[in-house]
Amino acid sequence: MQKKIHTLEGWLAHCERLHPHNIDMGLDRVSEVARRMGLRFDCPVITVAGTNGKGSTCAMIEAVAQEAGYRTGVYASPHLVHFEERCRIAGDVVAAADLLPHFEAVESARTLNGNDVSLTYFEFTTLAILRLMSHTLLDVAILEVGLGGRLDATNVIDADCAVITSIDIDHVEYLGPDRESIGREKAGIMRTGRPVIVSDPMPPQSVIDHAREMGADLWRFGQDFNFAGDKLQWSWAGRGRRYAGMAYPALRGANQLVNASGALAALEALRERIPITAQAVRNGLSLVELPGRFQIIPGQPALVLDVAHNPHSVAALTANLDAMGYFPVTHAVFGAMADKDLAHMLAKIGPLVDRWYFTDLPTPRAETAAGLQQKWTALQMVAGGRREVACSQHASPIDALQAAMVAADPADRIVVFGSFHTVGGVLLNGVPRLQAKHLGT
Repeated sequence: MQKKIHTLEGWLAHCERLHPHNIDMGLDRVSEVARRMGLRFDCPVITVAGTNGKGSTCAMIEAVAQEAGYRTGVYASPHLVHFEERCRIAGDVVAAADLLPHFEAVESARTLNGNDVSLTYFEFTTLAILRLMSHTLLDVAILEVGLGGRLDATNVIDADCAVITSIDIDHVEYLGPDRESIGREKAGIMRTGRPVIVSDPMPPQSVIDHAREMGADLWRFGQDFNFAGDKLQWSWAGRGRRYAGMAYPALRGANQLVNASGALAALEALRERIPITAQAVRNGLSLVELPGRFQIIPGQPALVLDVAHNPHSVAALTANLDAMGYFPVTHAVFGAMADKDLAHMLAKIGPLVDRWYFTDLPTPRAETAAGLQQKWTALQMVAGGRREVACSQHASPIDALQAAMVAADPADRIVVFGSFHTVGGVLLNGVPRLQAKHLGT
């Protein structure tokens, strides 16, 4: 008999010891435990998959639904600072104590009658949060897929509406080497006869083909819904519904209109079950918040936080930084996983960066600060070293940021980007605005 666990930290440590791998693709084990738990939802479920834009899309659906008076539940991963951020009920992050009975329930089901089922950390924690949400009186549940879709633990729940955001090359060792194979994995969240919102403007053909094979109700960006905008406002049109003269979403960046369009299409597809007013759309999109998505921290120097950690999202970050206007010097704090396409990421944003602060991260999956600098140096050599760019290495994101703050002038810009560990490492310690040299330190 295992010793009783009384804290969230204890349960998370237990989850880390259960399975030899962080990722073990397949639904058989997690489906069996979900079956033993009797896991089911009594409200509409929206499941969101994609390479980039999942978190923003979930947050927009949540914000609009809340403004319409609905009680929302959101499951999102990974977290930036605290594990509890992975679940929000009615807009609020759940308390650690509220999660404990659901971890206990997963463990009981996992070990039922001595027929133990091995679960990864992600599978165990996903089941615990899904159980909490299913035991809460919700009007709509919003689930963000962790990896892929078809074999992700969230896919044990049949979505009433599926959303597939932008698709790009990432996690190739699990999902395949190209957009077509990755799209096929994402498409696995579709269900026959139910709506699937494809908000990628240029989706892989595999996504479209799978929707037709499944007999899903396909909503395509540019065909079933679309947006238009000028510098002051934007509008959205879907099947039989239109919203005009809207202020831009509170989440910054040109890519957020694509995410907002997919979010509104999902709500429109479920309008018979959760009708939404135009005022709820306007209010929700103007109030939506999500840390680490082109998040600009007020003050001087300008500080931007972004969890861009693959070439597609770094391209979007680069475009958004470009649109910010002129800054004498751009300082970049960067840390990322070793299995990412680091060369393409560095090459994309490199022309905007004048000083690099590479950082180690507290996970064995991460590339070292020294390794990141080596990759940057190699790129510079290939390019002929046309521009001198200062580089330094740091033991943690907060150390890197403090060094940038000391070096930066008030008119400069600092960008902290890469892994969730990079941005989370800064937010965990509080942004050290007072470390900047122009404030007298």
